[in-house]
Amino acid sequence: MTVNDMLDGRKLLEIDRLDRIYLSLTVPGLVVGGQVVGFLTGHEGQAHPVAGAAGTPGQTFRRAVESFARSNNIPVITFTGKKDQRRPGVLADTPWPERKIDQVMPLIRKAAAAGRSQVVAVGVAQEFQRVFTGTKSETGTGAVWFTYQRTERRVTCYYFYLWDTDFGPVFIKVCAYFPYPGKIWTNGHEWAKRQAAQAGIGFRELSNGFAACDDPAALQAICDRFGPGTIAVFTEPWWARLPLPFTPTDRAPGYWWDIAMRLVEVAKTIVFTAPRHARAFFEALTADNLDIGRPDNMEIIFDRQIRSTTHGVFRTALDRDNDNMGVNAFYRHSRIKYYLKDRRALRIETVINDTYDLGVLRRLEHLDEIITKTRDVNHRLLDTIRVGQGCVLASPALERIAQPTLTEDGRRAPALRFGDPRVMALTGALCLHLFAVTGLTNKRLRALTARLLGTTYTTGQMTYDLRRLRLNGLITRVEHTHTYVLTPDGQRLAIFYTKLHDRLLRPLTAADQPQALPELRHALNTIDQHVQNYITRARLQTPA
Repeated sequence: MTVNDMLDGRKLLEIDRLDRIYLSLTVPGLVVGGQVVGFLTGHEGQAHPVAGAAGTPGQTFRRAVESFARSNNIPVITFTGKKDQRRPGVLADTPWPERKIDQVMPLIRKAAAAGRSQVVAVGVAQEFQRVFTGTKSETGTGAVWFTYQRTERRVTCYYFYLWDTDFGPVFIKVCAYFPYPGKIWTNGHEWAKRQAAQAGIGFRELSNGFAACDDPAALQAICDRFGPGTIAVFTEPWWARLPLPFTPTDRAPGYWWDIAMRLVEVAKTIVFTAPRHARAFFEALTADNLDIGRPDNMEIIFDRQIRSTTHGVFRTALDRDNDNMGVNAFYRHSRIKYYLKDRRALRIETVINDTYDLGVLRRLEHLDEIITKTRDVNHRLLDTIRVGQGCVLASPALERIAQPTLTEDGRRAPALRFGDPRVMALTGALCLHLFAVTGLTNKRLRALTARLLGTTYTTGQMTYDLRRLRLNGLITRVEHTHTYVLTPDGQRLAIFYTKLHDRLLRPLTAADQPQALPELRHALNTIDQHVQNYITRARLQTPA
């Protein structure tokens, strides 16, 4: 069975949804030193913005956190960052960094069993943060002034681990040093599970996802509801409940956190009817698509061009973990990966570490836009998988392209004959630009075709080849540009020609060579003997 057979006939559930989301908390009015001076003098009413004055609210915040935890009997966990050498199955001299979540998970499970929103624990850690520090300067005449600038300092950070009846496990991190930057971490899968349970939709859980659902359409509708307003509804009750460095008096003139996207992960999960189908699917998929995400192919998935001035990492990695495999394609600060989930599902995930990679602003109000674009990225990868595994053309379609024909308006469409070196180089180049929706240009396609052809390939020849691709319906021209995009027929033809030539005909024509498989060489010798017997019986003289 092909990959398309598996996707169409062995699929139990397919869901698109937001996965992890990591948000940054910053105050727009406290970004540069001058704004700090304005905060201290104009808002706090200090006569002079002396060095250290910005630290006073931080001390008050620390005392408030200690009082809050003590009065509500909330466990306080100090994260030391030491190494743990006592993990099961690990050699005693093998160091492992401490994981905060491992210490908190037992408390989170206990809170989940209670079934009510609560603060599970307060974590205390010393971490490096970009905070303001004040310096005192003095002139030769004795005049004194104070300046504030951002620096990296190791400061106290508080982690408020929460159990929310709508969101499940969440943590809010707040730095105890001015201007009190923070983070929010939550998981869209956990939110969707609780919304589905509240709506009475039956489902079976997959780790960080869904294994089956009684009403997939209703579940997808729930996943589509997650947006900026969902986060706002979640944060407001907790702002009123938690001890914070900013007060309502600070919030009124605008000294409050603005929420921005630091990491967004959007996943497509396809659950198969049986684990053996998932494994067979993934083995075929991995063998055929290892080059997804390499520099020449970035346009295919991310719809973003790579130029000589583009910075970042562009590579593909194959990971193996407990007999599971995953393919990661890295693009600048972000990546897309697909892997076998719990041995029964295909998971495609796009992880955006910088929304500017996709041309989206970072503020939370643009979350819907980044979700739309990342879902499109996931769909493009799935479409690439489908085309790569289902490129066999029907005979009429192949005959139309391989022979000269006339278009509907009477123009002659030149043929693209299989086996012609120039055609094979052209289709091979088109494979490298599969789904390049930002375009194929004469200059770029000519360079790739010339490299594969190995001889001179002129702009005139490229223009002629673009014309016959267009007349045969394999590419379309983007209006008002010199850019072309492949049609579905063009995608299938490029892969069909290339696979047929490189993976079938070339190995078969080398079947009599020592490196060929013994079974293939034996079969070829048998055919030669039968052909020789026919020649002998026909009494034909063989050439000397």
